Amino acid sequence: MPVLGMGGLFFRARDPDALTRWYRDHLGVGAGCVSDPQAQPNEWLWMAQGGPTVFTPFRQDSDYFAADKAFMINLRVSDLDGLIASLEAAGIAVITKPEWDDPLTGRFARIHDPEGLAIELWQPPLTP
Repeated sequence: MPVLGMGGLFFRARDPDALTRWYRDHLGVGAGCVSDPQAQPNEWLWMAQGGPTVFTPFRQDSDYFAADKAFMINLRVSDLDGLIASLEAAGIAVITKPEWDDPLTGRFARIHDPEGLAIELWQPPLTP
């Protein structure tokens, strides 16, 4: 039987409650959040909208994300420009680079959560 999809992402944090609020308030991610218009809120689950998920290991010496981190979170978004504006209005630094964007793969931006974890924001191309 094949796996059906990602069931969860669990990671350590210095202040889990504050980090939970930050992800919920700025990205709409976490328990009780609903991004799938067909789903009902659930106090324990994030009801994410279906779509593509990239699951791939990188070489140990890759410079795609910080060398001292074993992973980077990539979140799929539908309106990168709108999210960037919202994040910047909240005082969150957003990094964009034209070389990250490609018509075949989409557009990208990066932010860091309050504990320094890099988060890649990805707006897939309109046509896969």
